[in-house]
Amino acid sequence: MTSKMDKKSLSFPVIYEAAEEGGYVVSVPVLPGCHTQGDTLEQAEKNIKEAILLYLESMMARKEILPRETQIFQGRVEVQV
Repeated sequence: MTSKMDKKSLSFPVIYEAAEEGGYVVSVPVLPGCHTQGDTLEQAEKNIKEAILLYLESMMARKEILPRETQIFQGRVEVQV
């Protein structure tokens, strides 16, 4: 018999950026406002996992539909100034 509290895994693309003052800032594009930081990549990853869980718990408490997993493509363009 399965419980109604069965958990499922979700994955979200995240963006890590080196901060000028050191460490890393990490954000989740599909979760507006969901971002954090860490002194190391490992700490930033741990912190963003916690931030995502809190974000999703808040959405579930408000009975909002959780966002779907999406693909993010990163590229680089050159412009002349």
